Amino acid sequence: MANDRPNSMLKRRKVVVTAVVAACFGFALGATEWAQADAPTAPALSISTNTAPQQALVALPDFTPIIDRYGPAVVNISSTTNKVIHQQANPFPPNSPFYQFFHHFMAPGQNGSGPQQHEKIQSLGSGFIISPDGYIVTAGHVVRGANHVVVTLTNHHAYPAKLIGLSVRYDTALLKIDAKNLPTVPIGNSDDMKVGQWLLAVGAPFGFYNTVTQGVVSAMNRPLPDDEYIPFIQSDVPINPGNSGGPLFNMQGQVVGINDQIYTNSGGYMGLSFSIPINTVMRVVQDFKDHKAIQFGYLGVEVQDVTPPMAQALHLKEPVGALVASVMPGSPAAKAGIKPGDVIVTYDNKPVYNVGQLPPMVGNTLPGTRARVGILHRGAAETKDVLVTALPKNMAGPSGSQEASQPAQVGKVSRMGIHVQSLTPDIEKRLDVHHGVVVVGVSEGAAAEAGIMPGMIIQQIDQQDVNNPTQLEHIVASLPANQPIPLLVRQGKASIYVVVTLPKK
Repeated sequence: MANDRPNSMLKRRKVVVTAVVAACFGFALGATEWAQADAPTAPALSISTNTAPQQALVALPDFTPIIDRYGPAVVNISSTTNKVIHQQANPFPPNSPFYQFFHHFMAPGQNGSGPQQHEKIQSLGSGFIISPDGYIVTAGHVVRGANHVVVTLTNHHAYPAKLIGLSVRYDTALLKIDAKNLPTVPIGNSDDMKVGQWLLAVGAPFGFYNTVTQGVVSAMNRPLPDDEYIPFIQSDVPINPGNSGGPLFNMQGQVVGINDQIYTNSGGYMGLSFSIPINTVMRVVQDFKDHKAIQFGYLGVEVQDVTPPMAQALHLKEPVGALVASVMPGSPAAKAGIKPGDVIVTYDNKPVYNVGQLPPMVGNTLPGTRARVGILHRGAAETKDVLVTALPKNMAGPSGSQEASQPAQVGKVSRMGIHVQSLTPDIEKRLDVHHGVVVVGVSEGAAAEAGIMPGMIIQQIDQQDVNNPTQLEHIVASLPANQPIPLLVRQGKASIYVVVTLPKK
């Protein structure tokens, strides 16, 4: 019955509509006959039209001059990559009764050996021409690992492209095609950009060539977890797969960035787009053209965020800056006097509000440059003059050979609820540490609540270096109760500060 009611209602509505239409039709017919018989002829309507260009009532940006002038310098990039697919092998031996059953589900010719198959994968991206003789800039992930790259211009001419250089850290690539007298784009200065300025993106989202989208700058110098050396431009310009590598224009028609990433839960645009600043890009591109190895600035510190509890433990007024967890021996930071526990708040006269801002600042510094680094040392402001060097090619610690263990001093710190022992030569060489104590046991207490686990090395407590278990016991005995205290620990080859709150004695 529930299904019959809507149908009956629908039928009634149809009937009513039909009746009304019929009535109106009859009335209209009668009215028409009456008008023809008695009414005077109505004058023709006079409609005034004006097709001349009119001034806009509301001032909005007009992007057409940018596209007309520089649109031809934006190119489409298609790349082909050979991907190796490992086919599943028959898990049963030939004499198994299940072998033949599973064999029917294998691809022809496999015979359970699990051979490799090669599949060609094609991807689309965008790029822009920076010189009339055919140099093209794009995002590194557009052509990374590609066996064949083709560049197509807006006039539909296609050229095979040669990869001149590619940087994974900066996600930037430089291509070259054999052509002359090509249209180019002007390069702007991304350091001059401000939040709220209009932007224009050109690319091929989902393969729809020469698509134009617009938006504004949402934030500058935005760090992302997987790209620590890139100070991204965040915008709300709609960018989708296929836009990667395309230019980001300002209102002067200058390229200020490469469209690179989006934040999404669906695979499509959700209002957050990220572009590589053109100043970062062109530094890499120039090295490519000069056939130079790309060098990154190196400070030699491991840093972490300053949380509100950590700021309280370090006696800071507010939780800002990058907390130095460790300093590499012989590094520029070590030579300048920067120590674990210092908080970096400025770099090269630029503020450092959080830990994500520092790596791109240092990485983009040319080796050999002197940078002024502002720190808070035990709450007091200091400035260090640091000579930035090149990032070492091998950042891994020395492996060394295994040595026989020597007797180690063991101690118990009851107030923290841990057992510790002194470092052995093997641990010092393997982890490249020179002071601290190894946690060998953890029970309920302050250390467990702070996340301390066996195997960690306690290097510092309350900004005092720890060299042996006895020293740690004495320091802990002198510390106040129920107050946050900074504790520097090392796990593997990474150091980090945690906050520990000690109970009453």
